[in-house]
Amino acid sequence: METELSRTLGIEHAIFGFTPFPAVAAALTRAGGFGVLGAVRYTAPDELARDLDWMQEHTDGLPYGLDVVMPAKKAVEGVTEAEIEAMIPEEHRAFVRATLARHGVPELAQGEASGWRITGWMEQVARSQLDVAFDYPIRLLANALGSPPPDVVARAHEHGVLVAALAGSARHARHHADAGIDVVVAQGYEAGGHTGEIATMVLTPEVVEAVSPLPVLAAGGIGSGEQIAAGLALGAQGVWLGSLWLTTTEAELHSRALTAKLLAAGSGDTVRSRALTGKPARQLRTAWTDAWDDPAGPGPLPMPLQGLLVAEAVSRIQRHEVEPLLGTPVGQIVGRMNSERSVQQVVDELTRGFEKAVDRINRIAGRSTP
Repeated sequence: METELSRTLGIEHAIFGFTPFPAVAAALTRAGGFGVLGAVRYTAPDELARDLDWMQEHTDGLPYGLDVVMPAKKAVEGVTEAEIEAMIPEEHRAFVRATLARHGVPELAQGEASGWRITGWMEQVARSQLDVAFDYPIRLLANALGSPPPDVVARAHEHGVLVAALAGSARHARHHADAGIDVVVAQGYEAGGHTGEIATMVLTPEVVEAVSPLPVLAAGGIGSGEQIAAGLALGAQGVWLGSLWLTTTEAELHSRALTAKLLAAGSGDTVRSRALTGKPARQLRTAWTDAWDDPAGPGPLPMPLQGLLVAEAVSRIQRHEVEPLLGTPVGQIVGRMNSERSVQQVVDELTRGFEKAVDRINRIAGRSTP
């Protein structure tokens, strides 16, 4: 499963895996793919450094990357986190309290801090992460929300690091190309997390044509080797997978209830909602997303206000595993995630499915396979 991009990076399979879990990223890299560690959950530089040290020890000298979040458009800038929190209306705070009370969500234990903060969405936090990251031999820097600032792109290139950016339309992709991005991830509507409104099958060839000869990775609704083959047939040089790793044995969800919900969910059990971050993000549909999407409610705030507003609430829901409210960003491919397997087992299944798809197409085309 080699392409020009995979050969450039020195990987066996053109499978790029985004994950917040170092163990998953390292396992994918060891399995011949390319692990990309998500940095958004790291609120302190030393925490990121600790996990990058671990990655160095567990990737056998093979390449890996880092994903940061630098919003292309800022709702607020030049202010502190405390000043941003002060902008949150009391109506929204009251709505959070009422929703949690209605479902009997306990408080955090005394002295227990919220374990989930959205400060990683703030540009100054992402920049502090990069100060750490460039001390490590990362090979790819990805940004989930638009092109990184020009100085960040230049800095990455000075370190010999390729820069990738996610795009939900051909227009966004062309903007990335103009900004000097090296790899464009065409993320379709089916994907988990922040997405646009165009499906992967339509989006991928549009982006390939828009930014040629830049390499494109197909993302969204991909969870089998046959789907990987389809993405490459559409002109992509690899695939970008995120949701698929959530139910691997290396994933650190720390919640059997959430894992059980993912394993039981069908492809129709997700929704694009602004409930988590303030931007439309595909996630499991829960009583929490229903409450925020209800027209009778106050509605979500823009990023990063929404994330700061719900941070403690999300921690309480996760800590106490309140099943009706418990969810996570995940794509429509969740319908295929019906068993727990190791990362290596997932990669093996993907490569077998890819080979079957290629053999099938060769037979249809009247070509024999060796």
